[in-house]
Amino acid sequence: MSKNKSGTASIKRVPKKAYEAELERLQIELVEMQQWVAAVGARVLVIFEGRDAAGKGGAIKRVTQYLNPRHARVVALSKPSDRERGQWYYQRYLEHLPAAGEIVLMDRSWYNRAGVERVMGYSTEEEYQRFLVQTPILERLLVEDGIIVLKYWFSVSDDVQQDRFASRLNDPMRRWKLSPTDLESILRWEDYSRAKDAMFAATDIDEAPWWTIESDDKRASRLNSIAHLLSSIPYQRQELEEISIPDRPAVTDYERPPRGHHRYVPDVAGELGKKKK
Repeated sequence: MSKNKSGTASIKRVPKKAYEAELERLQIELVEMQQWVAAVGARVLVIFEGRDAAGKGGAIKRVTQYLNPRHARVVALSKPSDRERGQWYYQRYLEHLPAAGEIVLMDRSWYNRAGVERVMGYSTEEEYQRFLVQTPILERLLVEDGIIVLKYWFSVSDDVQQDRFASRLNDPMRRWKLSPTDLESILRWEDYSRAKDAMFAATDIDEAPWWTIESDDKRASRLNSIAHLLSSIPYQRQELEEISIPDRPAVTDYERPPRGHHRYVPDVAGELGKKKK
């Protein structure tokens, strides 16, 4: 990876046209996979972890874009409340596990304890060591009960992460993504690397292994993560019921009330059209 004239990281990206075509194909497969999950009552849990600005959110968005929200949920928990701090550590996550016919995607998960909590000192050494012992046990229990558990780690280089942070600085739609903890991760890059290595050593188990996704190229990381997700679920294409759209019956005695009797939102779009003229 090199630097371009502006000083940002230069990355060889998947061509946009090829990316969009393959993404569409994969998203069609995702819909077919979800139909199988709902039909057979499967339970799918997908955990997304990784560096700040590694592209987890963008990948999750592409996975769920066309899925039926009644059977697919994204779980992104905020800081624990005082009550939750008094619970078993995993408790607030476990209530979000998938029921029959559901896909749950966790945008960060109980692995916060092995990452940000470990590096920033939010958990004690005893709590951290207990986590490393209990997590493989917990995940084996989930798999033993029939839940499909997939764990993805999005890896991004330090130069690309720095560029992505900088791009958010003056972007009003993404400025909220720059939290003090995110910025602190720049200074603690090596600490996070050590924490990730220790986490993998303790929790990369055969029943629920870690899968690493190189994400300097966001397009490639999205395609690779979706393709792997699909290949990891033993779904079969479902035969769809025949659907016949009926002809609309002729209007009989219904008369629509005058438009002036209702409130309408202002036509902002129409005003934009006038300005162009």
